[in-house]
Amino acid sequence: MIPRYQLLKSRIRRLGLALALPISLVGVGVLPTQLQSATAQSGGNRPLTIRSDTQEYDAKTQVITARGNVQMVYPARQIQATSAQAQYFSKEKRIDFSGNVYILQQGSNSIRAEKVTYLIDEGRFIALPQSNRQVESIYMIEDSNPSRQTTKPAPKTPALKRSN
Repeated sequence: MIPRYQLLKSRIRRLGLALALPISLVGVGVLPTQLQSATAQSGGNRPLTIRSDTQEYDAKTQVITARGNVQMVYPARQIQATSAQAQYFSKEKRIDFSGNVYILQQGSNSIRAEKVTYLIDEGRFIALPQSNRQVESIYMIEDSNPSRQTTKPAPKTPALKRSN
């Protein structure tokens, strides 16, 4: 059984993480030059910043593993992410996120899942849910005619014709 103070500490940490993403998004837009702390490089010298409680780097495999309150910022692709763990595979140009993953792209599109793989060169996300759950994605769709203010009603469904 988890002691009460550790449960409270865990909840405070989660709340802090939940508040950290919106605050970091404001910071990304206002002060992008200050986010260069722990930076991995992908082709073309574009910074990818990862913050976490602990990090390990395996020089042989060139894999960075970040654990605990992981926050990733990738301004070149307009991506921010939070998770419990993330692994950056520099040779494969891939990032694997796991544990309560939340990814925000271009300031409005988002993905929530248990595990997400981001293939950097392809710009593709592969998301998997927890068992008996679903992945949630929210995409902002631009209206093709923004000057039009009224929404066209959905077409009527044709009446069901019975065959004799």
